[in-house]
Amino acid sequence: MKQNYKIIVEYDGNNYSGWQIQKNTSQTIQQKLENALTRINKKRVRITGAGRTDAGVHAAGQTANFFLDVDIPAHKIPIALNSELPADIICKKAEKVDEDFHSRFDARGKKYRYRILNSNFNSVFVRNFVYNVYKKLDIEIMQRAAKVFEGSHDFAAFCAAGSSAESTVREIYSLDLYAADNGEIWIDVIGNGFLYNMIRILAGTLIETGLGKRTLSEMEYILQSCDRNNAGFTAPAQGLTLIEVFYD
Repeated sequence: MKQNYKIIVEYDGNNYSGWQIQKNTSQTIQQKLENALTRINKKRVRITGAGRTDAGVHAAGQTANFFLDVDIPAHKIPIALNSELPADIICKKAEKVDEDFHSRFDARGKKYRYRILNSNFNSVFVRNFVYNVYKKLDIEIMQRAAKVFEGSHDFAAFCAAGSSAESTVREIYSLDLYAADNGEIWIDVIGNGFLYNMIRILAGTLIETGLGKRTLSEMEYILQSCDRNNAGFTAPAQGLTLIEVFYD
């Protein structure tokens, strides 16, 4: 009988075309994981991720599950996997789970972080994980704007073209924006699910507000308009990291 395993994975998304396997490239996180697992299992393995991160987006806590024909102790899975994976993808943890566990359908929510480096200069140490904004941002106005988006709303204005979502209603449990170390501003978003480019468009809109290009009163209008043209720019992918996926 096949054993179902759940793993926590972190990756630097800069060199990849996103999570999901694609026909025109082998440079996806899912492809690299499946290739590594297939070598371990000696037979083809399919892996299911909790969600699809876009090209260039990172993860500190992506969750996935897969079935193996071979019974390997859970604590040995990360060691075996990491010996087969490229250096920018790392399995941090593994556990055996019930055969009906599904990393996507069983997920109750996700936490993402968007990192802005608000500085005259970028940093060689974090440049691949932040969006560098040179002009001074007004954090206080951004914090007030962020609170408008908490709760259950139709986020159609914050969804990029090409989304296959049946409904654009999502619930944001919390949207916190604060100053971190070394000139960074972090936008932490926890919600039940997110639309295509939703967090990056929210980040872009909040950045424009912090630069004085938008007013606080515009936030409600943008949200209620359900029109993508009214929201801000799509902030670059490299600033976004999937921090954690929540389960019961």
